[in-house]
Amino acid sequence: QVQLVESGGGLVQPGGSLRLSCAASGSTGPMGWHRQVPGKEREFVATITNGGGTQYKNSFKGRFTISRDNAKNTAYLQMNNLKPDDTGVYSCYARSGTTVVWGPGTQVTVSS
Repeated sequence: QVQLVESGGGLVQPGGSLRLSCAASGSTGPMGWHRQVPGKEREFVATITNGGGTQYKNSFKGRFTISRDNAKNTAYLQMNNLKPDDTGVYSCYARSGTTVVWGPGTQVTVSS
């Protein structure tokens, strides 16, 4: 079964940027990101197909950009103009056959 590992999280000041990576152990279908912020349910962020087609939750359009490198089996989430409300655990997922696989998540903390 394909496994996913996220990286790139950390502490960043408001207005800063982070680039998250999600490395898969093999080839996958569509990949994407969700996040869980304290006190709220997990929410969809963005998804990308193998061909590069993307979808975003409206509230992230313009600030977050999803991309992928199929040769590296890796998806990315570029996050700009980060706000304290963006603090949370960001998890990637990928469709592998009929299964959806999730990574363990990476913590993003936006604070001065």
